[in-house]
Amino acid sequence: MTVTVTIQIPDDIVSSMTSGGDASRQAIEALALEGYRSGKLTESQVRRLLGYETRMEVHGFLKDHHVFLDYTMEDLERERQDFAAAPGV
Repeated sequence: MTVTVTIQIPDDIVSSMTSGGDASRQAIEALALEGYRSGKLTESQVRRLLGYETRMEVHGFLKDHHVFLDYTMEDLERERQDFAAAPGV
């Protein structure tokens, strides 16, 4: 299910915010960035919202906008243990 949201923004504000780009896309990107920063959206939700295929695309998008990944020391330790337990390692 999807929801369509319509907002009205004066032309002069849109032009100053978008630098001539796609205003709808930039609004969705701003929503995704703020949602991720505030913890209201997960990485997976950002990926779906922006139509990306991979996590790496999300990581690049966040990096381009100076937003750090929500990656804790516990995440690192869990990945380290998974790697150590992998066959052939």
